[in-house]
Order: sequence, then C-alpha cells, then structure tokens
Amino acid sequence: MTRRDVVILGSTGSIGTQALDVVRANPDRFRVVGLTAGGSQRDLYDAQVAEFAPLVHGLGENASIDAAAMSADVVLNGITGAVGLRPTLAALDAGNTLALANKESLIMGGTVVTSRAKPGQIVPVDSEHSALAQCLRSGRATEVRKLVLTASGGPFRGRTRAELADVSVADALAHPTWDMGPVVTINSATLVNKGLEVIEAHLLFGIPFDAIEVVVHPTSVVHSMVEFTDGSTIAQASPPTMLIPIALGMAWPDRVADVAPAVDWTRAQSWEFFPLDNEAFPAVRLAREAGAAGGTAPAVYNAANETCVEAFRTGRLAFVGIVDVIAAVLNEHGLRRHDVGSTATDLTLDDVLAADGWARDEAARVLETHR
Repeated sequence: MTRRDVVILGSTGSIGTQALDVVRANPDRFRVVGLTAGGSQRDLYDAQVAEFAPLVHGLGENASIDAAAMSADVVLNGITGAVGLRPTLAALDAGNTLALANKESLIMGGTVVTSRAKPGQIVPVDSEHSALAQCLRSGRATEVRKLVLTASGGPFRGRTRAELADVSVADALAHPTWDMGPVVTINSATLVNKGLEVIEAHLLFGIPFDAIEVVVHPTSVVHSMVEFTDGSTIAQASPPTMLIPIALGMAWPDRVADVAPAVDWTRAQSWEFFPLDNEAFPAVRLAREAGAAGGTAPAVYNAANETCVEAFRTGRLAFVGIVDVIAAVLNEHGLRRHDVGSTATDLTLDDVLAADGWARDEAARVLETHR
C-alpha cells in the first residue's frame, strides 16, 4: 500500500498529537510533510518538528494556510475554532484530501466551503461523522431515512437548568468518557458541540435537519447510527477513542489495522439511550434554527459560542450564560425574524468573516449584562 504524505494542522492539540501517534505506529502508511501549530506549546512543537522533520512547518494561521496548500495526499485540519477556516479553504483549493476535525470551518463557512470541495474531498474526523460515513456505506443515499447522532450528555447529564447555575470550570472539564481539549470539552458540557455537529452532518451528507436526530448515549460506545427506509439501523461502535476516526480520516477509504482496541464482546455490557433534554440543554435546538436559517447564522452561532466559552473559562460568565448569550446574539442577528443577511446561495468569505467579527463584538456587549 502506497505511503501517504500527510500535513497536520494543529499538531500540539488533542487531535494533532493523536494523529502523530498513528503516524509513529504506522511509518509504512504515513509520512509527515507539513506540521503547524498555534504556538502555545512551543517546546512540544519543537520536539515534533525535530522528530518528524517535515518539509514545511511553522506557527500561526498563515503557516497553516501555507502548509494546507502544499502538495500532499491528505491535510488533517486539527485546529480548534474559526481560525481553521482559511486553512480549510487552502487545502480544498489545492486539491488535497481534507481530513476535517475543525468542524467550525465547515459550519461557519457553509456553502463557501462545500462549493469549493470536489465530491469525496472532505473526509470527516469527528467520531460521530466518521461513524455516519462508515454506516452510509451500507446503503444508497435514496435509502436513508435519518441520521442519528449520539451524545454522551457530558458531565451534567440529568441535571436541570437550575442545577447548572453554579457549576465551575473544573466541573465542566470533567468529561465522563472523552479526553479532549478544553474548548471542545466545555462545548460538550453545554451540548453546543452537538449542535455544531447537527449542522456539520447536514452540510457533509446533504440530509435535511428534520432527518437528523440526537440521542444521549452515556457510554459513548455507539458513535452514531443511520436508519434506512426498510427499518434497519446500522451503528458504528468502538470504545471511546479518537484514534480510529483520525486514522480512517488519513487513510480513507482504507482502514489502518490495530489502531485501537475493539469492543470486548466477551464481557457483559449494556448500551443505554435517552432522549435529549432540550429544556436544560437548548443548544441543539438553537443550532437547528441557525442551520435551517442558513446564510451567516451558523457563523454567528459559532463565533458567539467561542467568545462565551472564553468568558466562562476566565470567570466572567456563568455556565448557563453561555447558551443564553448565544441565543441573545442570534436574536439580535435577526434569526427570529429570518433576517439572516446573505443567503446560502450567495454567501461569500467576506460575509462569513464579517458575521464572525460582528458576533464576537455583539457577544462581548451582551456579556456585560450577564456579569
């Protein structure tokens, strides 16, 4: 099997470090030719560059754009947040396969991203969307009835909104099943992450929002499911690990042998599924509304959340205030009046970036009333 040249963006983060673990274990399958990071863990990054000796490397957004545009078999975008948008576009414009863990770039970019992607050029790395991509191999597009995204429920599953009022940053970072970076972990606690994933699933697979369901599955063994028109449901299962979707994203459509342990079927176990509590966790409902509105509304949802998460981490906003502020910003943006600015058909990069900047400023303004 031909060895693939891989560019890894965000190499010091959770996705990037695990991707390098996959490369170390499979030197016959992958060669790192590009390596970039944000710069917050300089010693780790310098050690990575020394170990893998990539052809292109550097710190910051511009370095990631340049690396994404180089000739490679696959670009793994493991950057967190909106800063990943330009590198995503650079990888697509260069004709590289994009293994996408940076969901924010697809969600905020919408048709700006999808219109520049050739069929099959974007391979999802989120565990849920990787699971959906695998399950969709089981039937034709016309046979799909619904996509079922699973959510662990985060550390606060079962709590009421009132019981969430005084949770701390440490509480929100104590995810019961996944080991992720702080922003994604907090997004999982609010379920904003699941809201973003609903929009992502719509954009990746072209499935209407009313055919994308979210269920709570605390053990995170079933990563997502596809229900077909004959009543069959195909599920993808493995112990909670990102190694499988990362390796599959870099090797797609091939698999990498023994990348992670499988489910131990010799042990007794049970898989439970629960409905989503939209009253305590309204983030998914807000995301559906933003996604259905289209245009720049998803970019506003994402940008407002990034601002609110930082405010929560620095003690300037209560946990429940995160989604409250997102809702207020969306309301001001005109979502409730369906006044969303550019439509999905004429959306431009300038529109997206302007909406992103406006939402951050508006969220900062609204934050003043939530101190």
